[in-house]
Amino acid sequence: MNLKRRLLLSAIAITMAGALPSLAAAADTIAIITPSPDNPFFKAEADGAAAKAKELGYEVLLMVHDDDANKQSELFDSAIAAGVKAIILDNAGADASVAAVQKAKDAGIPSFLIDREITSAGVAVSQIVSNNYQGAQLGAAEFVKLMGEKGEYAELVGKESDTNAGIRSKGYHDVIDQYPDLKMVAQQTANWSQTEAYTVMESMLQANPGIMGVIAGNDTMAMGAYAALEAAGRKDVVVVGFDGSNDVRDSILAGGIKATVLQPAYEQAQLAVTQADKFLKTGSTGVDEKQLMDCVLINGENASKLETFGLSN
Repeated sequence: MNLKRRLLLSAIAITMAGALPSLAAAADTIAIITPSPDNPFFKAEADGAAAKAKELGYEVLLMVHDDDANKQSELFDSAIAAGVKAIILDNAGADASVAAVQKAKDAGIPSFLIDREITSAGVAVSQIVSNNYQGAQLGAAEFVKLMGEKGEYAELVGKESDTNAGIRSKGYHDVIDQYPDLKMVAQQTANWSQTEAYTVMESMLQANPGIMGVIAGNDTMAMGAYAALEAAGRKDVVVVGFDGSNDVRDSILAGGIKATVLQPAYEQAQLAVTQADKFLKTGSTGVDEKQLMDCVLINGENASKLETFGLSN
């Protein structure tokens, strides 16, 4: 093994241990920066991007920002210093991430965003996101059907700094609010967290024992809410999530959570790497900066076909 490759592998090992890489990257390296892989959605992103990058002949530098914009900025500094060719990013905040992406651009390193947008155009080369509004409308329509168009319900909202949280909530309400007999009695953020969702759901249920439905901004919160409902003996409550995780798939198949909305994390990450490769070779992706990928409703009819944020034919 040559010295340059040994240095790269050392840098990757340091990064995965939580430190910042300071060693030079190999000539053709793509950095992949995501939130924590403890969330299976973000792990699928990292795995998909890494697999495609290796397939195309690149070395991979995996880094995790833990939804901390300051840490993300430091990781960008390290990626720039390492001389990576491109950065694939699921960012740590729509506003807070603009400066980091601009910093990379100024250093001649293009960024390709997945899952979450930033608030400025022309800074990243690509922003590839799920069509969260379309997906939320799918989930809301299924929720309305499952609720029989009536009853008290609660909403668990995602992290306020994430644009997707607001878009999904708007998509939900643009459908649900058309049904006057569906009454939202509680709405609170659980910051995309399963643990926090459990605690929030407990409080909501105590204050509103008549709740018959819960619609959540992501699957992690849906899982936390369902666990709290199950602990309270309330398996009769309809729960709908958003993401298309294997955990929720298994719950649907077991008769627990009723539905979710698949956003193709793995495919999205691979598309970003493909576009990065094309941009590095030709100077253009050939497509617009902002790109939407449609979501798919997952319920008891097709849950068995779901695997790692992808749907088999």
